[in-house]
Amino acid sequence: MNFERIQKKKLKYEQNKHKISPITLSSYEKDFELTFTHNSTAIEGNTLTLMETKVVLEDGVAIGGKELREIYEVINHKKAYGYVKKCIAEKKPIDENIVKDLHAILTENIIVGGIYRNEEVRISGAGFTPPAGNEMYMQIKKFYEDLKIKEKELNTIELAAWTHAEFVRIHPFVDGNGRTGRLIMNYQLLLNGYLPVSVAKENRLEYYNALEQYAVNGDLAVFADFVAELEEVQLDEYMKLM
Repeated sequence: MNFERIQKKKLKYEQNKHKISPITLSSYEKDFELTFTHNSTAIEGNTLTLMETKVVLEDGVAIGGKELREIYEVINHKKAYGYVKKCIAEKKPIDENIVKDLHAILTENIIVGGIYRNEEVRISGAGFTPPAGNEMYMQIKKFYEDLKIKEKELNTIELAAWTHAEFVRIHPFVDGNGRTGRLIMNYQLLLNGYLPVSVAKENRLEYYNALEQYAVNGDLAVFADFVAELEEVQLDEYMKLM
């Protein structure tokens, strides 16, 4: 990962952002919100297409033949991302309450959210088993303590990658951990002045493998590189508008 190159691009973007038309910027942000919602829910098995997601979110039209759960997943994801942006505007660092709130918004009308699991879970196909019982509670509490330490130790890309990877390794909720993880990854990027990123559903295998490297071997580098590449693509895209 060439963090210095990404940092330079971010600085150049910040210095020239005013040259981009507010209407253009708004349309790009709206498009990202839609794409991010579609990809993040599709990775977890939601079958709505990008166009169907757009119709649900922008026109409020229900899609025939789709489960109600799938409709709520995309509606809730948009709301949760809105909550992220609200917290960023208030310059709030991530804490346990914000993560629980995000999960509660994501799972509204689906399951009772914002409550840590009591039962053991397995992630199908994964080479690790998330902690259970008291061990899980201790690890998730340590996660919030470690956030403050990692903010000083890691660069922004690594911090965003670690926040997501460590959170999904612990898997504190029964469901919705992946969506929550991707939201808090973007939370870290936005809070530090970077652009949010979206993991394309077509790249889910590479994404899962990178997370697995961290969960099994404690190797963050592969996932940090993955996030860095997404960030650089985003910056390049926005810099073309200048």
